[in-house]
Amino acid sequence: MPRYYFDVHDGQYLTRDEVGMECRDSDAIRAEAMAALPATARDVVPREGDRQALTILVRNTSNLTVLTATLTFSSIWLGEDTPPLAEDFDQAGLVFLI
Repeated sequence: MPRYYFDVHDGQYLTRDEVGMECRDSDAIRAEAMAALPATARDVVPREGDRQALTILVRNTSNLTVLTATLTFSSIWLGEDTPPLAEDFDQAGLVFLI
C-alpha cells in the first residue's frame, strides 16, 4: 500500500509529517485528511484574533501534493447590549440575504 504524508499549514508555519500513513486509495486519503483537520484545529485555533485557516497538504512518496483540505475558523463578537451595525458586517466581509 502506498504511503502518504499529511503536512499541516496554519497560515504561518508548515509542519511536515515525517512518518506518513499507508492509504489504499484517494477515498482513504480524503477521509484521513477530514479526520485530521478538526483534531488538529483544537490545538491551532487562535487564542487571539478572529480568523484562522488550517490546511492539510497530502504528499505522496514522490513528494507531490495530491490533496489539500482546509478548515476555516471565523468569529465575530456581536456584543451583549447593543445589536451590531451593518457596517460592522461589511467590514468583516460578510453578506446577509434578507
